[in-house]
Amino acid sequence: MGQLISNVSVLYCDPRSVYRTLVVDWWDEARDARRYGGPNPIVAHPPCGPWGRLRHMSHGAGRDLAPLAVRQVRQWGGVLEHPFGSLLWKQCDLPRPGELPDAFGGRTIEVCQCDWGHVARKRTWLYLVGLTGSPLTWPPPHEPTHWISGGRNARRKGRGGLVPPGIKVCSAAQRRRTPAEFAVYLIALAAAAIHAPR
Repeated sequence: MGQLISNVSVLYCDPRSVYRTLVVDWWDEARDARRYGGPNPIVAHPPCGPWGRLRHMSHGAGRDLAPLAVRQVRQWGGVLEHPFGSLLWKQCDLPRPGELPDAFGGRTIEVCQCDWGHVARKRTWLYLVGLTGSPLTWPPPHEPTHWISGGRNARRKGRGGLVPPGIKVCSAAQRRRTPAEFAVYLIALAAAAIHAPR
């Protein structure tokens, strides 16, 4: 994929993710991103299981990592990625999309990962620190071929809603996967970040 980027660090990534082919400094569970000490701006992918709409499928592991990732992105600048509606926003008093920046200059935008090649719409919130002057552009909208979760029976009890006809349901691997184009976009955002006040 070309030369690895050395001025952005990626924290809390899956060891099989595309990030290992994009950046020099990536931190998976084995490397322990809790120990990150700078100096690069970051892309943070803390575990979303305990915080997202599918938290009923989570065993709560790693719940403490997401608030820590918020502190890290506030310290070093960059972007934190979490699912639309993540309870992390309430827990850490983060601004929602469209709200004014917080005391750290952080703001939130909402994107759909299918615009970067994910099979599902995968609405995502990005908490950005140090990017107030950066242009935020993304590709034109794409239609998903898959649904994150749900079923086809309208009487079915449970979460995820009714899956439209002709749409498949994502596998667990598909749900967590970060499309390469989206990873490149997040790295570019982080690279444009200035360090937040410490």
